[in-house]
Amino acid sequence: MTPLALLMHRDIQEISPKTTLREAAKQMRDKRIGSLLVSEGMERIGIVSETDFVRKALAEGLNPDTTPVEKIMSQPVIGIDIDKTAKEANDLMATKGIRHLAVTDKGKIVGIISVRDLVICFKNRL
Repeated sequence: MTPLALLMHRDIQEISPKTTLREAAKQMRDKRIGSLLVSEGMERIGIVSETDFVRKALAEGLNPDTTPVEKIMSQPVIGIDIDKTAKEANDLMATKGIRHLAVTDKGKIVGIISVRDLVICFKNRL
């Protein structure tokens, strides 16, 4: 199985919990990513994803110019060790019902992997 170290994105994008939904969405658009880690100081306190925008912000009619991401972010950040495989990441995402995982090395977040990354990985093996 493919190790996560080969699949994950190491360029971790972060935002403040006070960042507005609009600014977060712009950052995700500009970086062409599906999630942002939410950080307060040195601590990663949550993650906000495309799914959070649809299911929590749009569905609830939240104002994107005044609502901070802390209102829709998912907590806690679910992680998986860098030594695990793509299959193990897939299984964890399925069990937790999530589409993004923080990849950790000795407890420190070193990357992000998405369900999209796993689909590409599994597709290339066919």
